[in-house]
Amino acid sequence: MNRRHCASAAITLVCALSVLITPVQAFATPAPPSPSDGRAASGAEAPKKSLEEVRKEIDALYRKAGTATDAYNLAEEKAKKQSGEIVKLARAIVVGQSKIAELKSQAGAQAREQYRTGGLPPGAQFMLSDDPQLFLDGVNRVREGQQAAQGVLGELTRTQQDLETYTQDASTNWKKLEANRIKQAKAKKKINAQIDAAKKLESRLKKEERARLLKLEQEAEYKQQTAWLSSGALKDINRKASASGKEAVAFATAQIGKPYGWGDEGPSSYDCSGLTSQAWAAAGRPIPRTSQEQWRLLPHIAIKDMRPGDLIIYFGDASHVGMYIGDGAIVHAPRPGRNVTLAGAGSMQILGVVRPDK
Repeated sequence: MNRRHCASAAITLVCALSVLITPVQAFATPAPPSPSDGRAASGAEAPKKSLEEVRKEIDALYRKAGTATDAYNLAEEKAKKQSGEIVKLARAIVVGQSKIAELKSQAGAQAREQYRTGGLPPGAQFMLSDDPQLFLDGVNRVREGQQAAQGVLGELTRTQQDLETYTQDASTNWKKLEANRIKQAKAKKKINAQIDAAKKLESRLKKEERARLLKLEQEAEYKQQTAWLSSGALKDINRKASASGKEAVAFATAQIGKPYGWGDEGPSSYDCSGLTSQAWAAAGRPIPRTSQEQWRLLPHIAIKDMRPGDLIIYFGDASHVGMYIGDGAIVHAPRPGRNVTLAGAGSMQILGVVRPDK
């Protein structure tokens, strides 16, 4: 059996064992209290949710937080870009103002020279001479003087127009910057609200219930991974990583065990796209920051053509991303409260695959 099938079998066996060793425990909605219970008669206590229902609710909240995190990251990237543009324009404005001052000084010098010569341009006196040579020299000097004056005035006009454009562009970029900062603030508020709600739900669980909750998450992932493998999706996936893909995989797997941190790009914590973007940056191939932009801008690859280093984009809104490392597995930063880890490539809903170094 080749390495790929061995690894796939190992992943499947580990997942199966985790399911089998989980103690059987009922978390279904408890039976309604007997009529003799006064609380039942009053209807004051709502039926308790099953642990599976709680798991799905927590998962949905973290999914929403993931979508908001992508919006936050995109707004942050745009804000950085706008800030950079404003700095460049500010420097251009300073240079333009300095140049205008210099050109005005030149124009003033020419005007003062004309005043000293009684309004005649330099060389015009020679044009009044009876000497043919002096007359020709005068004509040339007048022409040169006129061209110089026109050149100064033309450059002054162009520089003033450029300065006006720079100022308008700076104002436009400032408005965009403020708009992106507002988007960041709204996304951050939404993220915190979703994460706080999920943490609140989880905090209500007893210690043994939280352990069981983790098992339920693993079972759900195992079920989806098994279905994906059973579909034959892995049958033709046996391509080797490119040189840069190997570097990206090495970086990403070296981060295993570090905590998830929304909006983080390392080195101590990562969100999902922070991990993949930094891994490819380490491989010398900068890519878009967010999973949605990675899906939108990077070349799409058929799943059967997937190779280690490629990025798998998940869910219909492209709100999650993991890096394929081979043998049906990915490395990814799952969600708040979890660490960077390995998982089955088919353990979540696959939207598609992109290749940063195509």
